[in-house]
Amino acid sequence: MEHLILRDLDIPDIADLAVYEKHGGYGAFRKALKEMTPDQVIEAVKVSGLRGRGGAGFPAGLKWSFLPKGVFPRYLVANADESEPGTFKDRQIMERNPHQFIEGIALASYAIQSHHAFIYIRGEFPYAAECLERAIAAAEARGYLGEKILGTDYALRITVHRGAGAYICGEETALLESMEGKLGQPRVKPPFPASVGLYNKPTVINNVETLTNVPLIIERGATWYASIGTPKSTGPKVFCLSGHVNRPGNYEAAFGSLSFRDLIDDLGGGMRDGKKLKAIMPAGASSFVINPALTPAVLDVKLDFDSLAPFGSALGSASVIVMDETTCMVWVAKKTAHFFEHESCGKCTPCREGTYWMARLLDRLDAGAGTLADVDVLVSVATQMQGRTLCPLGDFSTAPVLSSIKAFRDEYERHIKEHGCWAKR
Repeated sequence: MEHLILRDLDIPDIADLAVYEKHGGYGAFRKALKEMTPDQVIEAVKVSGLRGRGGAGFPAGLKWSFLPKGVFPRYLVANADESEPGTFKDRQIMERNPHQFIEGIALASYAIQSHHAFIYIRGEFPYAAECLERAIAAAEARGYLGEKILGTDYALRITVHRGAGAYICGEETALLESMEGKLGQPRVKPPFPASVGLYNKPTVINNVETLTNVPLIIERGATWYASIGTPKSTGPKVFCLSGHVNRPGNYEAAFGSLSFRDLIDDLGGGMRDGKKLKAIMPAGASSFVINPALTPAVLDVKLDFDSLAPFGSALGSASVIVMDETTCMVWVAKKTAHFFEHESCGKCTPCREGTYWMARLLDRLDAGAGTLADVDVLVSVATQMQGRTLCPLGDFSTAPVLSSIKAFRDEYERHIKEHGCWAKR
């Protein structure tokens, strides 16, 4: 398959503006400015079926259309705070194919009539930030950004804003708070960013991979784009594969064309050291853990936004973490609980207290000092958190805990019976 997002794999030096232009770069932006109205660009994205690639899968064109009419200024914010454990696709795009991402920002900004766009990038990505700043400067020098772009009346400035390494700032309203110089904590919604966003003005927030798809839609047509993938999950998707596989990395494929078996055995080169597959986290640390031994059919389901729902999980951002038979699932739950405890902003009580007590209970169980009653309390704490937190982080933190208990309860009971972890002996 032709790489549509990870084009650096097919075209050496595509990060260079001249190379990007040689392969059609900024042609879609030129087409939009010269031949299309902003509403026509939004309609094309709607028809294409593009859904957000950050995990939620919300239709991008619909999101753009939520902005109130006649309220200016308005802003486009690219969420490049890629901090989900197991996710590293956006980083490759920003470092190796930055101009397609920037062109996507320009198109989205034109569509919503924003004249100032921001890239909120994770603080641990200094090289990616430098790559973007160089690419933005090159685009400005060539007339793709700045005043009177390509001889039109449209103007656009793009600013790279570096974060400080907080997972919570991946949540869109916490991101906005951080950009305004406040604590990175989520806002109470409503109002939503579409009406009251950055600096209290209408704002659209999209993920890096989402925006990188937009030039394809305008250049080749919404109908062409919609023909890729499945009717409800259109276009290409970058799958991040990590864990106990021989070839971890980013792999691009059309939605609905790839199964876990294809991803692990073919693209990933199989399980490392010939070990057996034990568990899959399809969406990074915030995943509902899958036990293929309980539901073998899950390995051959073609992956899209909705295909894992019957198995009690979701694809999310497609950050697939693979674990072999040597992995202790109680330890996995403990590690994720400690991660979310550390990254919780502490603003709401259910998340602040819930993540703390999940981590403490899992410490006890992992050490072999727990009881069956502790497992029941752990389930109770996690269940009480669900749907009661200000932002999705609280719900995310419960997913690996509850799903690992459901799918691997025998391991929890073994820890209790044997007073310790079998994998550490």
